[in-house]
Amino acid sequence: MKGSDPTKFGDRMSDGAKARAAMLEKARAKLAALNETKPERDAERAKIAAERAKREEQRRIEKEARMKREAEERAAAEAARIEAERLAEEERNRAANEEKAKLAQLLADQKAARDARYAARKQRSGKR
Repeated sequence: MKGSDPTKFGDRMSDGAKARAAMLEKARAKLAALNETKPERDAERAKIAAERAKREEQRRIEKEARMKREAEERAAAEAARIEAERLAEEERNRAANEEKAKLAQLLADQKAARDARYAARKQRSGKR
C-alpha cells in the first residue's frame, strides 16, 4: 500500500542527497584517474594524427604522380591518334592521286586509240 513506508520525508531526502554525493565522488575519482593518463593519451593521439597526416600526404603525392602520368599518357595517345589520322589522310590522298593518274592514263589511251582509228579511217578514205 502507498503511504505504508514508515520512513519520513526528511529521511528520504537525506538518503537521496547521500546517494548523489556518492555518485559525484565516484565520478570525480574516475575523472582524476583519467586526468592522470591524459598526457599519455594526448601523446598517443598526436602520434596517430601525425601518422595519419603522413599517410594522407603520401596519398596526395601518389595521386598527383598518377594524374600527371595519366595526363602524359592521354597526351601521347592523342599525338598518336593525330599522327595516325595524318598518315591515313596521306594514304587516302595517295590512293586518290593514283586513281586520278590511272583515269588520266586511261583517257589518254582511249584518246590515242580514237586518234589512231580516226587516222586509219582518214588514211583508208584518202586511198580510194
